[in-house]
Amino acid sequence: MIRLNILRMFCRSRTLLQPDSSLREKVSFSRAFTCACCASKKDNSCSIGNLQQRFVLQDLSAKREVGVRYMCTTQVFFNCWNCKELLKQKPAFFCKSCQVVQPPYEGTSYFNIMESDCTFTLDTQKLQKKYLQLQRLLHPDNFSQKSEREQEYSESQSALVNKAYETLLKPLSRGLYMLELQGLNIEEGTDSAVNSELLMELMEINEALDAVQTPQEANEIGQDTKGKLADLTEQIDTALNKGELQTAKALLTKMKYFANIEEKVKEKLSSFM
Repeated sequence: MIRLNILRMFCRSRTLLQPDSSLREKVSFSRAFTCACCASKKDNSCSIGNLQQRFVLQDLSAKREVGVRYMCTTQVFFNCWNCKELLKQKPAFFCKSCQVVQPPYEGTSYFNIMESDCTFTLDTQKLQKKYLQLQRLLHPDNFSQKSEREQEYSESQSALVNKAYETLLKPLSRGLYMLELQGLNIEEGTDSAVNSELLMELMEINEALDAVQTPQEANEIGQDTKGKLADLTEQIDTALNKGELQTAKALLTKMKYFANIEEKVKEKLSSFM
């Protein structure tokens, strides 16, 4: 009786659409909630959770089996769509058993995809190294002689890696993504949220940039802007580490304006070439 009550408490049915809508695959599974048994064990094992339920992933349009997802209270696993081997690595780009490329699955963060720490001041050199490694493996050109399905999955995975890399590479997009993970977004047209002092400063910088006559003058504005962005980066990192999301959001809004000025400086310097 106790076991049945706990099972009722932590399982419920839900249907999700996979991230690559072109695949048109729906996944039906039970979302698990941590039970008292799981929470009490350091190794995350659970005698109840280990009574895993089997849910078949199907492509509803083609009536084909995509894989099998196993659910317990602490982890979600998928099966290889080709050989049905359990995929324990997350994210799983390839099946370790048959070496076939796997489809991307919903809910994997860009940080996990790029094997980066979920921090605002991440190592961009390590990020670039991982990006090049993944693209060498997943680039669609490598799958030109493979099945249509493998080509489709490689294109989806390669595009996802590109998106993750571009998002995490620059501090502004990285910070905005970190806020997005916490359910916060910076809307377009946020001038009303910017104080008049900052708006006046931005206006003066833009006017000075429009009036520059030499590359040296443009470089001076560019160096000053880089200094402001560096200061903002430190402040945002501090705010995120403290969990002060609204402060981080305000600072990222400010960073967005100075990042825009930095791009204008680059355009101005290009006009002198």
